[in-house]
Amino acid sequence: MNSQGPTQKSLTPAGPDAARQALADWQQSKRKNFFSTDTDLQAILSHHLGADGLATESPGLAAFGEESATILDDLIRENNRDENLPTLRRFDSIGRRIDEVIFHPSYIEIGRLAYRTGAMSRYARPGNERVQLAYAYLLAQHGEGGHLCPFACTAGLIKILQARADESLKARLLPGLLHHDRTAPEHYHGAQFLTEIQGGSDVGANAVRARRDGDTWRLHGEKWFCSVIDADLYLVTARPEGAPSGTPGLGAFVVPRRLPDGTPNGVHIRRLKYKLGTRSMASGEADFVDALAWAVGDPASGFKSVVEIVLNTSRVYNAVAACGMMRRAEIEATTYAAHREAFGQKIESFPLVRRTLTKISTERRRAVAGTFGLIALSDRIALGQADDQTRNVFRLVVNMNKYWTAIRCTDTIRDAIEILGGNGAIEDFSVLPRLLRDSIVIEAWEGTHNVLCAQILRDLQKFRLHDAFFAFLAERARSPQSQSLIADYHREVAVLLSLPADEAALRIRDVVDQLMPLWQRVCVEQSLDHTVNPAQIG
Repeated sequence: MNSQGPTQKSLTPAGPDAARQALADWQQSKRKNFFSTDTDLQAILSHHLGADGLATESPGLAAFGEESATILDDLIRENNRDENLPTLRRFDSIGRRIDEVIFHPSYIEIGRLAYRTGAMSRYARPGNERVQLAYAYLLAQHGEGGHLCPFACTAGLIKILQARADESLKARLLPGLLHHDRTAPEHYHGAQFLTEIQGGSDVGANAVRARRDGDTWRLHGEKWFCSVIDADLYLVTARPEGAPSGTPGLGAFVVPRRLPDGTPNGVHIRRLKYKLGTRSMASGEADFVDALAWAVGDPASGFKSVVEIVLNTSRVYNAVAACGMMRRAEIEATTYAAHREAFGQKIESFPLVRRTLTKISTERRRAVAGTFGLIALSDRIALGQADDQTRNVFRLVVNMNKYWTAIRCTDTIRDAIEILGGNGAIEDFSVLPRLLRDSIVIEAWEGTHNVLCAQILRDLQKFRLHDAFFAFLAERARSPQSQSLIADYHREVAVLLSLPADEAALRIRDVVDQLMPLWQRVCVEQSLDHTVNPAQIG
């Protein structure tokens, strides 16, 4: 606000009709192609895919970006109304147990549009996550949207089957998981159930039992938090009879929700979770009662495979979800500030508003660049092109990035809500209240902040992953300031590792809070100097 106080114009407001028209103009201004208007994303993809790769992928991304800004936005708003959320039907009309999750028609149409982009079929060939997760980033601008978590779960299931399953199990399950038509009977989507009521992050306390039954297994026990409870295939951790306690005794199993004749496979859904956010995606609690299952690889090494493949996949998707929500918060706040007037001025002209908008854009830019830098490492690993340094950097950054993007996402959405003032709290005024609720959920998914930071500390202590991390950044940093920070923070980690165990455990979050902005800084320096010809994106 200027120091001279209200102008004469501010004393004669335009009235409610003009104000309402300004809001209508604002609503229309947001419905612009999520891909074609995102020059930062284009620059990042140009850096990681090359100009030719960007030109090849841009038509599909632009088409989905247009659908995301218009058709999908309308459908997801409708689907997230309280009266349209999923419900559980336990029995059919003559009392037979069916445990069926019922979705609003808008949910089915969202899935059809999202999966037809090749969302899962792209995983038939390794090295495509830079493209795949660009689509996920566009979808994530609606929050979880009912389908982003199923994307992550299905991708993790595909990857663990490709890496660990025998050929017969691959032939049985992968064609359906890779199918591009979400509405086709032969299509499968996946879920992953690790959590039990007595063991959240303490997975070693899990008690679901697995009993061998010829070439298959039977599972018994309770899972406490089951996202995508409507999935066709569940990846479940269970303890084979006679296996040791703790995580070394856990195996990985795939459980079909239904048997070939369509009847339930001993999976009894207790209830759907009444969640703060991600409400259009069905989460529940389930009892496994003599449920048919197939082992994924050697049950003795199942949990290690789940962590290395499935959880890491979900942590990358989680970060992409955070980035997408930050981008949408930026769109909502910047367009609103450009249309809303107060005291005779557009509110974007006020210095404090400009400062908040700059903060939102900066946080989003850093998060997207850092996350796609991580995704590029994942593709190199999948293609067999990674050396030990790359694998060590990925192992460290996948945990740091999940933690950091989740925290920054929530803060960024709150900043955007502040720009909208009281209107920012109204559910049907903008998407921001739903994004805020979803952001709180993704902070907890795939490892709480403290759990992830504790794992980072153990990895630094045991494997000295920081040596690879700093060497990797030093080779790529472009500014003298970044090189100076690399040297400073390398010394900080050395000090951390010299501390007594309890002191190091208290200090680790502070250190991660330094390392992640450094990672993002170098990724921004690498990617955002790429210019993109508008003709490349249509």
